[in-house]
Amino acid sequence: VQLQASGGGLVQAGGSLRLSCAASGRTFSSVAMGWFRRAPGKERNFVASINRSGGSTAYAEFVKGRFTISRDNAKNTVYLQMNSLKPEDTAVYYCAARSSSSISADLYGYDYWGQGTQVTVSS
Repeated sequence: VQLQASGGGLVQAGGSLRLSCAASGRTFSSVAMGWFRRAPGKERNFVASINRSGGSTAYAEFVKGRFTISRDNAKNTVYLQMNSLKPEDTAVYYCAARSSSSISADLYGYDYWGQGTQVTVSS
């Protein structure tokens, strides 16, 4: 599975962005997907995960109520809708796929990674 993330950019605090991650390969609809982020000087952290059907999701506590993960299996794409953005959301955001249908917050449970897209939130 090859992953291509896009949609990052510069936005003011309180604004919104939608990240997309396009996947290649026929197995997209059978794998769970996730979003992670790495802020400057920090480790890569879990943001959200979605199972293969889209019927089950999980979020990091710090994005609950603000971010929404979704997927369109017909388009081989997973999305991360980010609302009410804060300066502390500034990071490189990565999408990832795991060889399992169930969600996970463990970055070591993911087998494929995209290249990352920069999100910068100004105050």
